Amino acid sequence: MIERSQESKPSGPFPVPPGYDAIAEAKQLLRSIRSGALGTLAREGGFPFTSLTTVATDHDGSPILLLSGLSAHTRNLAADERASILLARIGKGDPLAHPRLTLVGRIAKAPDADRARLRARFLTRHPKAALYVDFGDFAFYRLAGVSAHLNGGFAKAADFDWADLLTDVRNASGLLEAEEGALAHLNEDHAEALSLYAQKLAGEPAARWRATGLDPEGLDLMAGDLTARLVFPERITAPDALRRVLADLAKQARQA
Repeated sequence: MIERSQESKPSGPFPVPPGYDAIAEAKQLLRSIRSGALGTLAREGGFPFTSLTTVATDHDGSPILLLSGLSAHTRNLAADERASILLARIGKGDPLAHPRLTLVGRIAKAPDADRARLRARFLTRHPKAALYVDFGDFAFYRLAGVSAHLNGGFAKAADFDWADLLTDVRNASGLLEAEEGALAHLNEDHAEALSLYAQKLAGEPAARWRATGLDPEGLDLMAGDLTARLVFPERITAPDALRRVLADLAKQARQA
C-alpha cells in the first residue's frame, strides 16, 4: 500500500485561481467517480488505446481496477504498464464545464496478499461485480501513479505530483482493520445519520445512502448510482476517534 510522505501543493504551468482548492477537488473526483476511460498503449503499433473500466480506490486513494485477462487493455498492460485513467464528472450543459481528473502512471496486477482487501473495497463500490469477480480470468490491478492533471472547468487547472493526492495511512492500522465492522454498524444502525451526512454536509439529494468505505481522511457513501464523500475535519487513525468525529458531524448535520 502506498503511503503519502508529506503535504504538497499543485505544481506545473497552470496557475491555480485564488480560493480554489484544487487538491480537494481532485481528491473528491478520485474518491467519487466509479468509472473512467482507461488509456493503454496498443501492443501492435504502440498507438493509444482507450477503453471504459470501473474504478474503486484503496485506502490510500490508489485506483483499483478489476480486469479480465481476455480484454485488449489487459493484454496491452502485460506488454507495457504505462497507462492513464480519466475520471470525469458528468452533468447537464457543456461537458467541458464539469471537472475531470487525469491520472498517469503504471498499472500492474496486485499481489495475491492484497486480494482480500481489494476485493472487499471494490465490491462495496461495485456490488454487481460479485457476479464475475472470482472468475479465473479476472484479477485486481492497481495504479502506481506518477502525476495527475486536474481540469476543474473554465480557468481552473492544476498539475500534481502523485503524492499530492494520496491519503496518509501511516499509523492507521487500527482504523483500517475495523473498516468492515464499522461500515456494517453504520449501515445497519445509523441510516438516518448517513442520509444527513450526504444531504446536509455533502450537498447530495435525498436517497437511501450507505457507507461503502472509510480511510483516515473521510467516509465514502453511495446510493444507487450516486456517490458522495464525507471529508473528516481531522485525520482519523483509530476507531474511537472515528466514533467521536462521526457523532460530531451528525450533530452538525442536524443543525444545518
